[in-house]
Amino acid sequence: MKILLYRWKAYNQFDIIRNLEKRGHVVEDIMGEMLNFEVDDAFASRFEDRMDIGNFDLVMSVNYFPIISDICQRKNIRYVSWCCDSPISTMHHESVFNSVNTIFTFDKFDQMIFEEMGAPVYYLPLCVDTDRVSQIIANDNSGKFYADLSFVGSMYNKNSYDNLYEHFPEYMKGYFDAVIKLQTEVHERYLLDDALDADMLEELSKYFVLDKTDRSFSDLDLIFSTTVLSYKIANVERRKLLTRLSLLCDVNVYTDDEDADFVKAHNCGTADYWSEAPLIFNRSKINLNLTLRSIRSGIPLRVWDILGAGGFCITNYQPELPLYFEDGVNIVWFKNTAELIEKIKYYLSHEEERRAIAKRGQELVTQYHDYSGRFDCMAEIVDGL
Repeated sequence: MKILLYRWKAYNQFDIIRNLEKRGHVVEDIMGEMLNFEVDDAFASRFEDRMDIGNFDLVMSVNYFPIISDICQRKNIRYVSWCCDSPISTMHHESVFNSVNTIFTFDKFDQMIFEEMGAPVYYLPLCVDTDRVSQIIANDNSGKFYADLSFVGSMYNKNSYDNLYEHFPEYMKGYFDAVIKLQTEVHERYLLDDALDADMLEELSKYFVLDKTDRSFSDLDLIFSTTVLSYKIANVERRKLLTRLSLLCDVNVYTDDEDADFVKAHNCGTADYWSEAPLIFNRSKINLNLTLRSIRSGIPLRVWDILGAGGFCITNYQPELPLYFEDGVNIVWFKNTAELIEKIKYYLSHEEERRAIAKRGQELVTQYHDYSGRFDCMAEIVDGL
């Protein structure tokens, strides 16, 4: 099969290309920034020209793009999207029902919403290429990246909430201050559905203008909770937790906010996903994953990456974790800050147990959660893949 893959800044797209080629497919990629995910005549023209020249059997992307789906619909070429973020606002669009679509998402909660609508959206967890990761680790002799605890991820310091907050009346500031504080302390429950009731959404609409086209069926609740409030919660939570943990042990933070101060933690700047992140995960005694609150049930890519590198992973609880892992056997999860601190102290002082959990986690994902298996699942729905 000849496949055209739209390439952007998604982390796992090169693993996807590599493993599709291992299955015997010919994969070509196309790049180019979209000015708008729905309508961009210049992008569409370039994309269609490439499709005409290449005579492709299938178009693929990481995450869903309405403009690509509409192009494929016009040309009657299958479009496969594998989403690594959730929820994706661009999926709340009329094009999601296009007959050429096959969309996979790693979040079962999100998938069920679209299944009830009748959209061609299927559940498929993310995974890891342990062969590639193992080669990177085996070939590195730098002796870098050792730490008691490491965190790799964004601080979401550039979030639109801070700009909006300046214009809120005092009672709204107090309300959202309380919501953010409570949600940062509770990891096993999603509280934002209750926080954004009809009265608050009506008031919020005076300060937050939702820019969308007639074909979009996203709403203020979805956009504000996932792209505004969820990012601010992550910003507050991550700063607070990492600062607190820095008083317990040696902490390295690899993040996009190089000016962030975490008291005693080392702000190491960003880590290259391909050449450095596997080494960090492998050489840190503990790797912390903090999932965005907007990911309702699924397991984010970071968890798979940590386990695939042979790292010990402690993560906030997600409803889908027990479907694939056992707490204290091949991964460790927590449901509140007190439990996180208690478990970090315990596993730092129990090295053999910690190493055994990391080893079992790596063995599990290597055997059952690789790209070959995921593409086999896709092929049950997409003939020829």
